[in-house]
Amino acid sequence: MRKYSVTHKFLFFINSVFATVLLLSYALPYISPKTIPFLSVFSLSVPLLVVTNICFFIYWLIKIHKNALLSLLVLIIGWFVSTPLIKFTNKEVILNNDLKIMSYNVRLFNHYKHEDDTTTEQKIYKLINNENPDVIAIQEFYNSKLLGIKLPYKYIKTKTKTNKFGLAIYSKHPIINSGSLNFKSSANNTIFADILVEKDTIRVYNVHLESLKLNPKKENFGEKSSERLFKRLENGFVKQVDQVDLITQHEATWKGKKIICGDFNNTAYSWAYKQLATDKKDAFIEAGMGIGKSFRYIYPMRIDFILVDKNTTINHFKTYSDIELSDHYPVMTRLHW
Repeated sequence: MRKYSVTHKFLFFINSVFATVLLLSYALPYISPKTIPFLSVFSLSVPLLVVTNICFFIYWLIKIHKNALLSLLVLIIGWFVSTPLIKFTNKEVILNNDLKIMSYNVRLFNHYKHEDDTTTEQKIYKLINNENPDVIAIQEFYNSKLLGIKLPYKYIKTKTKTNKFGLAIYSKHPIINSGSLNFKSSANNTIFADILVEKDTIRVYNVHLESLKLNPKKENFGEKSSERLFKRLENGFVKQVDQVDLITQHEATWKGKKIICGDFNNTAYSWAYKQLATDKKDAFIEAGMGIGKSFRYIYPMRIDFILVDKNTTINHFKTYSDIELSDHYPVMTRLHW
């Protein structure tokens, strides 16, 4: 009978813990953060759990050991019951009458000098103008004097009349109606614009859910203790519940075509995402490739989304992962009806 070393057994124990936690995490989208706030925090760690289990699978596979089956089984289950972390194929169909939708958290156009490059603001404008979207939803918008987005129609909503921070939707096509959901007790918000494209009206929601203020460059992610960090995250997730409820109630009243995009401050493994993505297509899943990382973080985290109605054809999706002008990467999709 083959004997295993203590190290071998310990590694398999650690593997079992990570596999079990990943398996349990598949239930997180079905549990409201208001029910068990502590559990909701783990939705942020699902991408890390997936990567860890892939590493364990590869390790045991190299060893030609049956232990590889544990992580493999959990990963296969996740592929069918959860949102995939990795897309191995993409779709790229270019039609002249596609509607190009971009979403970008611009971090106030570097107003607070997070980036050392003093030309960051101008580079963001240049990127947007060069990519030439039909519609762009901008989160963490700053109404700068240098503002240079060359799209003729816009709806800008700042948090108050006196400050310059908020959300914006710019469009090539006329905006015939617009409004704000006005989140309570939050610096974030959601706005919408009804855009007339030829003879059709398409509603675009620009979503910015409650920020979690994660900063991997700071010790304990900006808190003095892990306990305070978890409490802050719990509070953020609970706030997101009310914000998501407000969005879903509002969008249910619109019977036409709609697009929901923006910075959800949460992953595709969360309750918030599942609520907003119900009966919709995720543009990355339909036409993207790779891991879709949209947030510059210590592990792959996709928190910027473009969701559309089921009857929409998604011809292409791109994450601009080589553009480091903000702490988010811009995302863009091509849509057709």
